[in-house]
Amino acid sequence: MLILVRDNNVDQALRVLKKKLQQEGIAREMRLREHFEKPSEKRPRENAEGIRRARKLAQKKLNRELGLSPAKKSKPRSK
Repeated sequence: MLILVRDNNVDQALRVLKKKLQQEGIAREMRLREHFEKPSEKRPRENAEGIRRARKLAQKKLNRELGLSPAKKSKPRSK
C-alpha cells in the first residue's frame, strides 16, 4: 500500500491511510488479533458475521430488484 505525502501534509496522508485500512478491514483484523480468542468464542462470532453478510447481500439484491437503489456502477478509469 502506497500513500503519497503532498506538500509535507502528513495529516492528510494519515487520514488517507486510515481510510484505506478501514476499507480493507485491516484495522478490524488488527483489533481481533490483539488478544487470543478462544475457539468457543470465535465460532459464534464468525457465524454471526456470516449471517449478517448474507442478510446484507439479500437486502441489496431485493432493493436492486425492486428498483429502490441503483445497481452498482463502475467508476470511470483515468489514464
